[in-house]
Amino acid sequence: MTQLTTNQDYIALEDKVAAHNYSPLPVVVEHAEGIWVTDVEGNRYLDALSGYSALNFGHRHPALVEAAKKQLDKSTLTSRAFHNDQLGPFCAALSELVGKDMILPMNTGAEAVETALKIARKWGYLVKGVAAEQAEIIVMDGNFHGRTTTIISFSDDPEARDHYGPYTPGFVSVPYGDLAAIEAAINDNTVAVLVEPIQGEQGVKIPGEGFLPGLRRLTKDTNVLMIADEIQAGLGRVGTTLACQYEGVEADMYTLGKALGGGIVPVSAVAADADVMNVITPGTHGSTFGGNPLAAAVGLAVCELLATGEHQQNAASLEGQFREALEALLGNGVVEVRVRGLWAGIDIDPELMTGKDACKRLAKKGVLAKDTHGSTIRLAPPLTITSEELKIVTDALAEVVTEAASA
Repeated sequence: MTQLTTNQDYIALEDKVAAHNYSPLPVVVEHAEGIWVTDVEGNRYLDALSGYSALNFGHRHPALVEAAKKQLDKSTLTSRAFHNDQLGPFCAALSELVGKDMILPMNTGAEAVETALKIARKWGYLVKGVAAEQAEIIVMDGNFHGRTTTIISFSDDPEARDHYGPYTPGFVSVPYGDLAAIEAAINDNTVAVLVEPIQGEQGVKIPGEGFLPGLRRLTKDTNVLMIADEIQAGLGRVGTTLACQYEGVEADMYTLGKALGGGIVPVSAVAADADVMNVITPGTHGSTFGGNPLAAAVGLAVCELLATGEHQQNAASLEGQFREALEALLGNGVVEVRVRGLWAGIDIDPELMTGKDACKRLAKKGVLAKDTHGSTIRLAPPLTITSEELKIVTDALAEVVTEAASA
């Protein structure tokens, strides 16, 4: 093989041999630590994406790396045919962290959502008494819950959905944040409402004040499960352990992932109380890798980091600075800003540049971010970021939009 030395060398090889299901920025990361990454040419960048919140604690957090190294010297995979000494402690810690009786561990976020959908349907048949094959689950327009066939069946994003039919039935989509539409859609066959407390893929779209508490009241009154997809929004990102907690809401089920693996291994989970989770019995659901010792050891270390409240507090304390700096750009190349904790969606004036163009320009200034839906970019720096480092991010964006506006 030809020696690879430059970013372009690696990109050319990847383009040749790897499927083209992504269109990444032209940066090839070789080394990463904390909030910083370095490419193969020695250029350094501040990572303001955090792996879509999978790196909430930054790259290679010492406590998480130590937990993984320690477990690598003991055992990595047993399958669920046997018990292992890490699963129980991990599930106990996560259960306490999110306030639910039981945990069902999986690997990816999409697997967690698929698992929650299965639990909801089975609960509907065995507990609520819905007629066989008639269960319905209400979902939201603009949702993003993963890429499996069932999940994209209720997506309205043509890039995710088109040409993958026939689609899985049993889902009813309503406008995000519209309580009246949800109430109108609920019937005797409705078993659950699946909602993202904040829609990350839509550009950090935050529902109106009172929506989540109203949804909680509505689902309780109609004997319908509320499933909160906290895979991106949860585990400290918005300044509370769970995004639902920002508005004092407790869902029936949570799907968790991304940050749960500490940026080291894929770890996901469904959390629910026993009256819901107990519909799962031996043989009715499983995963060879779900709950493996390595994943459980890292997941336990993640729970221990969050149990201190330190990372949630940092996100909460920096929210004001983040919002103030971004809102200062309104009318100067930015048309809308949405901020919650250390998570922001910024709508760039589409006449100025696309979101992808803005991210390319940010990369040239040493900041990595991600675009979505044309002219929107998302910022989600690690929860370990300092005020001074956060200013690097917002100053770089200010320079990008100011330079583009004056060009």
